[in-house]
Amino acid sequence: MDGNFVRGAGVLCHISSLPNKYGIGSLGKEAYDFAEFLKKSHVKYWQILPPVQTNYGDSPYQSVCCNSGNPYFIDLEALRDEGLLDDEELQSAQMPEGDIDYAGLYERRYNVLRLAYARFNLKDKEFAAFMQKGEFEDYALFMSLKTRFGGTFDKFPDAYKFKERLAIEEFRNSVYKSEYCFWQFLQFIFEKQWKRLKEYVNSLGIKIIGDIPLYVAYDSSDVWGHPELFRLDENLKPTAVAGVPPDYFSEKGQLWGNPLYNWDLMSAQNYEWWIKRIDKAAHMYDVIRIDHFRGLDRYYAIPAGNETAEVGEWLPGPGMRLFHEIRRRVGDVNIIAEDLGVMDSGVVKLRQRSGFPGMKILQFAFDGEKDNAYLPENFEENSVVYTGTHDNDTTLGFINKMDEEEFKTFKKRLREALGKEGVQFPFVTPEETVTALNICALASKARLAVIPVQDMLALDTEARMNIPSIPDGNWRFRLDKMPSRISSAIMRKTVDKYKR
Repeated sequence: MDGNFVRGAGVLCHISSLPNKYGIGSLGKEAYDFAEFLKKSHVKYWQILPPVQTNYGDSPYQSVCCNSGNPYFIDLEALRDEGLLDDEELQSAQMPEGDIDYAGLYERRYNVLRLAYARFNLKDKEFAAFMQKGEFEDYALFMSLKTRFGGTFDKFPDAYKFKERLAIEEFRNSVYKSEYCFWQFLQFIFEKQWKRLKEYVNSLGIKIIGDIPLYVAYDSSDVWGHPELFRLDENLKPTAVAGVPPDYFSEKGQLWGNPLYNWDLMSAQNYEWWIKRIDKAAHMYDVIRIDHFRGLDRYYAIPAGNETAEVGEWLPGPGMRLFHEIRRRVGDVNIIAEDLGVMDSGVVKLRQRSGFPGMKILQFAFDGEKDNAYLPENFEENSVVYTGTHDNDTTLGFINKMDEEEFKTFKKRLREALGKEGVQFPFVTPEETVTALNICALASKARLAVIPVQDMLALDTEARMNIPSIPDGNWRFRLDKMPSRISSAIMRKTVDKYKR
């Protein structure tokens, strides 16, 4: 970690999980209120998941475009204030509180956004300059083609699937106002609203930690626009796909199915695609968390068509060459390396050479092994400690699944760890144990301690964000209201006590 990282506390809460009247959190008032809550709690970092436009499965780790903003996060009330929606239209976008209903959102939200677009002045100078940059050219074409033909891009008519220049130009002209500019408009509005929010969050002394997945989705403008950068056959089908072998999270491994990069070509191009991606992320966030960092040292290639991740081979990634190029062309970027799962000496060396902090998960710490890397006494200051991540159960859910004996042992080991940190905190019940684990993270020597909002509020399993390798029913958790003043006071007191 470089000097821009001060000892601090963070809260992990995705934009989608914020409460409002419109079915999913947005960049509107609730985001500003949450930032105020963090400020009052003396929290210095707000971590989010990728704020991208989601695809099949609603996962922020599977997007139609890795640099996009999620149109669902657009603040509709701001559109009303700009005269692009009226009160009745705004009311029609209201949805019940509680978990996100993605099917309902899909049916309704785009209709409302199209009403706003119909009133938008396409000759707006800011919009013209945004279009001129060409950043979302592939995305706007890709989404226009999907609207016309449906399905995945490999099912488009060949002239469009293979992006033949004349056919694409003709298509763009035919849908210029109806589709192409609509998708550009969505990204323009998102970017404008994001910039405003980030400036406000930063003005409160809070930094945003943003997350970028290592891989992109197959059915995306990234792959459609640059198929040569991925390991595809002559029909643009993946020859091998991404995942991880069997581990703690899954007996059969995780078959993600993302296409793998053509690292040889990327290297020959001085990693141009990655440089643009990191540069974009560095402008959007103050700190970048690279998901599945280990894949940059060696990555796991599963033959396309396999139904599980049990069979695959480890192949070399770009390693430090990529980070040297990023430093040379983007400058010093604050990066957190998600180094969980199957680790070996290669990825440990890469993380050490890069200087990036790795992640420590306290739910994994108390297995009784003295050399457990997640025990606070064993990890280094240059790390980021979490109670759990978006892929774990909430800490209360995790504890409630233990039998009596396991719970007793867990508490004993947690007390020992707290004792070594010089912490006296009595706890007996599962809820008190969640608080104790939060305190353990905040008291540790890790430079940064991040508490998921679910653990800060001691919520049970129904608040879990994601179950890896289960394709349906994830990413739906939403707060029913803003955390209370009492939650803020407790957090502030603990943060101050442990000098974060």
